[in-house]
Amino acid sequence: MKINSSSSNGWSPYLAGGLSGLVSILSVWIAGQYLGASTTFVRSAGLLEQFFSPEHVEKIEYFIKTTPKIDWQWMFVAGIFIGAMIAAMTSKSFRWQALPDLWQQRFGTESRVKRAVFAFAGGTIAMYGARLADG
Repeated sequence: MKINSSSSNGWSPYLAGGLSGLVSILSVWIAGQYLGASTTFVRSAGLLEQFFSPEHVEKIEYFIKTTPKIDWQWMFVAGIFIGAMIAAMTSKSFRWQALPDLWQQRFGTESRVKRAVFAFAGGTIAMYGARLADG
């Protein structure tokens, strides 16, 4: 099955992969920190909960060990978003798209419930795997 791509002038995956590897090496070498993102989502949820119910967050065992805060890893995740936007804009491949082309080809455009179920299940599996790996 051919994946329909409307943009052939995107970044080279070799260059992007090489730069990502370089950033990973420099992160460990300079800052002594491994790159990761899953903890940031847990801490962000803790920050939101702390805003609405600070007394509840103080009772959660995970947040007793690790206070929810904006740290280097949170900024790293924000940088991923900003960097992706810059990359898409500079390669002129940015476009608003409600459904990926591959999804439309396989499932059509009508099933919002199916999309929501698949997105939630995929996110849950990915987060569970990341947390299981202590990420």
